[in-house]
Amino acid sequence: MRIIDVVARWPGSVHDATIFQHSRLRQRFEEGDFQSGILLGNSGYPIKKYLLTPLLHPIPEAENRYNNAHIQTRNIVERVFGVWKRRFPVLSLGMRVKMETVQDIIVATAFLHNIARNRNEEEPPVYVDLPDEEIGDDENYIGGIPIGDNNVRQALIDEYFSR
Repeated sequence: MRIIDVVARWPGSVHDATIFQHSRLRQRFEEGDFQSGILLGNSGYPIKKYLLTPLLHPIPEAENRYNNAHIQTRNIVERVFGVWKRRFPVLSLGMRVKMETVQDIIVATAFLHNIARNRNEEEPPVYVDLPDEEIGDDENYIGGIPIGDNNVRQALIDEYFSR
């Protein structure tokens, strides 16, 4: 559970999809740098051929299985964020320093988190009372899903979840 990409540019709360839209990672996916790579996002992200989102109203059992697999896999990613925030509580509690210093601190804690993981450091205890988000249905849905990219998700459902 390592952190492989950090974007720390905007002040305050900015929607994850906005951050991704302006990220180098998105650009690299768009340019085809990750031919067989797939990202998972909540329903606040636009669906792309490389970015799969949950179905808002799954009907057939295959779509329910897809959504359940999607949620379980995304929970792993969210768990990384939880461990990172417990390891460095300043990420949840706020910082009273200049914005550029905050950005450096965020990147540094991601780097230090990876060092701790590489050295098999114990995870911080779960009982630390910090805000943490649970994965599930997302109310931040943004419309305008391109049909062509939706076909990629449907093909995946048909291939792997219809059995």
